[in-house]
Amino acid sequence: MKIDGLEVKTDEGVQELSLFHRWPVRTPRPVVKKLVPHNPLVTGQRVVDTFFPISQGGTATVPGPFGSGKTVIQHQLAKWSDAHIIVYIGCGERGNEMTDVLQEFPELIDPTSGRPLMERTVLIANTSNMPVAAREASVYTGITIAEYFRDMGLNVAVMADSTSRWAEAMREMSGRLEEMPGEEGYPAYLPSRIADFYERAGRTKCLGRDGRIGTLSVIGAVSPPGGDLSDPVVQATLKVVKVFWSLEDQLAFERHFPAIGWLSSYSLYHDNLKDYFRNEVAERWEGIRAESMELLQKEAELKELVRLVGVDSLSPQDRLILETTKSIREDFLHQSAFDRDDAYTRLSKQFRMLHVILELHRACLKAVERRVPLRQLLDLPVRERISRMRHVPEDGLGQFDAMIEEINSQVADRSREDRAEEE
Repeated sequence: MKIDGLEVKTDEGVQELSLFHRWPVRTPRPVVKKLVPHNPLVTGQRVVDTFFPISQGGTATVPGPFGSGKTVIQHQLAKWSDAHIIVYIGCGERGNEMTDVLQEFPELIDPTSGRPLMERTVLIANTSNMPVAAREASVYTGITIAEYFRDMGLNVAVMADSTSRWAEAMREMSGRLEEMPGEEGYPAYLPSRIADFYERAGRTKCLGRDGRIGTLSVIGAVSPPGGDLSDPVVQATLKVVKVFWSLEDQLAFERHFPAIGWLSSYSLYHDNLKDYFRNEVAERWEGIRAESMELLQKEAELKELVRLVGVDSLSPQDRLILETTKSIREDFLHQSAFDRDDAYTRLSKQFRMLHVILELHRACLKAVERRVPLRQLLDLPVRERISRMRHVPEDGLGQFDAMIEEINSQVADRSREDRAEEE
């Protein structure tokens, strides 16, 4: 279908404009060149943005067993990430999950634009009861639509849920074509197909004289049988993506969401993004993140020791580490998708939340070195306020400075009381 009378003059002559655009979905759309990504895809999820960030134009994978929250993570990223366009591919998913998206997204407001989220969302609905050929083509259709918007100079994010269903469709089609099977019956070209899919992501200089720069981020969920990370789909994916969010069923059973394991996950974009965080958020961002990860790793070592000899055998400094990491896990990493104040957290608030927890740790550590009893430091009234800091509104960040003043004041009072008792 063509628009009557609408023409564009180009170097090749006059071209009529139409209401559609033809492109073979398995062929990547051309770009001038790929650029190094340097801005984060801000998701509002604290464990992602602070510890394992993904860049605009980056790639990430979310493998995990059934019930660990892969779809919930995908929905949260689709709702709150700061991309201009979200392409959500429901590849082989249950129909009720796609129905939830259709019912929920129109009622949610984009925190960046203030408009309904549905206005920037493209849904590729390919449920489990549809033909396998359609399932195999749905992933290519989604990423080609994303490339179309990227070529306009927009930031686009693709949520593929899940690539395991896509791989199973390839396996079934390969079997019907009587092709030589590879590992676990998957076709031998499975790794190359997965690599080709993720390689279509990136920050690119688009075609055109105005030098538009667009980004295409790809986040794929993987559903390995029984949560087995040695599954061929998981291994082929890990070879090409740069962010690995490891979902753990134990965290999900403990109702800790997002259930991303902080000891097994990783991001390879820290070096690319550190200048952005230092200049746009806080100069101490990287130091705060590194200190927190060090404490969490130390906690894992201490837990093994506690299982053997008990918590009473630990030094006051080690027991303080366990108390601080408990606050990091419960007050910072744990985030409710159904709480209006907690579902989305801006970077400035994320930094202040973690900064307050570490300030309390440092102040208590100095007090312990001055022989202040640990039990007095664990009963500080400010700890209750820290446990509720997720509900501090975005325009009330000054409350975090007040918390730091309370920390210093209350720790100093405990130190004076202890000295008075000794005298």
